[in-house]
Amino acid sequence: MTGPQALRAAASETPFAPKTDPAALEAIVKGEHGDPFSVLGKHPCKEGWEVRIFAPGADAAEIEDEAGARRPMAQLHEAGVFGAMLTKQPGRYSIIARNTAAEWRFIDPYQFGPILGEMDEYLISEGAHQCLWRALGARLMMHEGVEGVAFAVWAPNARRTSVIGDFNDWDGRRHLMRPRGATGVWELFIPGIAPGTRYKYEIAGPDGEMPHPKSDPVGFQSELRPENSSVVRSLDDYTWSDEQWMEQRGARQANTAPISIYEVHLGSWRRRPDGTWLSYRELGETLVPYVKEMGFTHIECLPISEHPLDGSWGYQPIGLYAPTSRFGQLDDFRAFVDACHAAGLGLIIDWVPAHFPTDAHGLSKFDGTALYEHADPREGYHPDWNTLIYNLGRPEVSNFLIANALYWTQEHHIDALRVDAVASMLYRDYSRKEGEWIPNRDGGRENLESIDFLRNLNATVHDKAPEAMMIAEESTAWPGVSRPVGDGGLGFGFKWNMGWMHDTLEYMAQNPMHREHHHSKMSFGLSYAFSENFILSLSHDEVVHGKGSLLSKMPGDLTSKLANLRVYYAFMWAHPGKKLLFMGQEFGQPNEWDADAELDWDAQKAPGHAGLSRLVHDLNTAYRDVPALHDRDCTEDGFEWIDGSAEAANVYAWLRKGEDGTAPVLAVFNFSGVEHTGWRLGVPQPGFWRETLNSDAEIYGGGGRGNMGGVASRPEPSHGHPHSITLTLPPLSGLYLTPETA
Repeated sequence: MTGPQALRAAASETPFAPKTDPAALEAIVKGEHGDPFSVLGKHPCKEGWEVRIFAPGADAAEIEDEAGARRPMAQLHEAGVFGAMLTKQPGRYSIIARNTAAEWRFIDPYQFGPILGEMDEYLISEGAHQCLWRALGARLMMHEGVEGVAFAVWAPNARRTSVIGDFNDWDGRRHLMRPRGATGVWELFIPGIAPGTRYKYEIAGPDGEMPHPKSDPVGFQSELRPENSSVVRSLDDYTWSDEQWMEQRGARQANTAPISIYEVHLGSWRRRPDGTWLSYRELGETLVPYVKEMGFTHIECLPISEHPLDGSWGYQPIGLYAPTSRFGQLDDFRAFVDACHAAGLGLIIDWVPAHFPTDAHGLSKFDGTALYEHADPREGYHPDWNTLIYNLGRPEVSNFLIANALYWTQEHHIDALRVDAVASMLYRDYSRKEGEWIPNRDGGRENLESIDFLRNLNATVHDKAPEAMMIAEESTAWPGVSRPVGDGGLGFGFKWNMGWMHDTLEYMAQNPMHREHHHSKMSFGLSYAFSENFILSLSHDEVVHGKGSLLSKMPGDLTSKLANLRVYYAFMWAHPGKKLLFMGQEFGQPNEWDADAELDWDAQKAPGHAGLSRLVHDLNTAYRDVPALHDRDCTEDGFEWIDGSAEAANVYAWLRKGEDGTAPVLAVFNFSGVEHTGWRLGVPQPGFWRETLNSDAEIYGGGGRGNMGGVASRPEPSHGHPHSITLTLPPLSGLYLTPETA
């Protein structure tokens, strides 16, 4: 008698048989046991030690000790449960399982002790684990002398949870997880799993429904859509080379620093000749030097967290801890970050804590209940985006998101998070009709839980990564968005100035002949310019969904459109506040942005578009090199009106001032279609005022009109100053002038 029959005979002759509870064994083989470690693995007993294992499909099994000695195991259940009785405590052991077709070996995962420590348990229970990704997810590690992966997932209402993947034929019975009591966490260490392994969690909810496969909420990488499994990756294999940048980034991102942002959708900036996406590493070799050459200081990526739908541009993320696999793997993304920093560029990512999609493999009803979301759709459903809303009043959910913010800034060296849709988080009635929302505990419309979350988020990031920026996309008049939490604010470092963008674009759309009736649209933003730390943003939202390109919003023929865009940019760069342009706007992309194709790079080669691109380069250079244009972007003492009331002429003039001892810049703008000559403006000091930039210069595609390099002042008072200069203002032009005597 040989093979499995002999092994079964030997097992039947074993003098000691493990004790068995038939109901428990039945629950194991059906994948319904909520505490598999109470049945499987090694257990002390009166006679010694009982060992039970589950090997579905096996007809026979042996246990092998560290010395290589084998002992047959008794079959306890025909579905593949085997056991052996040992007289002494076993050391590390392996299992050899067989059937008529195959033999396989594995290290029994149920012989290992818990992974999470007491402090992890405490912090998770309190919703205060700031390094949550080091406790949950799939972590490659050496545990009790064996290499493998520690899996851990928060699913407090699950009946049972298991790990499924290629390593177990996606069979949820094979790797049932250990519950960690009040934490709501389930964990399991599985030996021998390598990087690149696909996996999910199979979660059975509390109501007896069929188990659901879920991607890992804290997974570090996902498959390329439409597949959606998580992928095992290490966070510790990459060697960073950006020490110098990390030491300097605090100074480079202060509100006194020049910050000029190039906003990018990575999938449609450029594409390969065959139409496929560039990889993270290819973007590091192409996008990064382009942005550097254009003079921007930062790249801002539309959300790079894993997301199932290309058409969402990343704004409906599912894998918050995973850079999207569309452009490569985890370390490819880190190489892109490194490339940005090597070029002296900061990297901002759009981050979405306001909502998440309803896809079945994601966070929706994660453990069979409304776990991450609100149960009541009046609190938990976004009508605008058909998405779910995080229950930020639940400490564990708030912790999940705050830890994610720290994850990007610490593990991936991200320099700033631009927080999407903050306005939708602040108000319970956002985009809702009467009866579609629930007032807060005080009867008001403010979302008190979200406010607390945002303050806690910003205070935590400021504490743990004080050199990183937090930026709010917030479109209402909520006070103190960019004021410190200690002063009653929300704690963001900067806020997008949406009001400035809407007003100025409305003005720019007017025929120059009619602009005098809309004069305040351009100047109104200066009445509140220092109420927040503002970023002037001309973002992707303004060039999609039928809104047309930025160029198409300008009036007139192509020559006029380009001239309008040039003076608009000159106005923007001289205006208090940091700067942001969406890709393609730097050369006047003619067509509306199409996320499914690359930018119209052929248009950039045309003279007028190339001239606009040159102007943006020079504006960035001036903004970066001239202290008066950035030192006091966020304080009133950096700005002084010279003339804001020349409505009939469509002219605005002001001074920008830097720290004491630096030269001011006089910025003058003519938004009319006619030239103004002999235009007198008061100046604060005598001397020659050099024309350092003229948007009508021939190199920018303009008419080459202006002031022959500059003008000398005269001791003739004007606009409250003892001296004045007389200028020629070309049509649709912006001029910067600086005194040479300073």
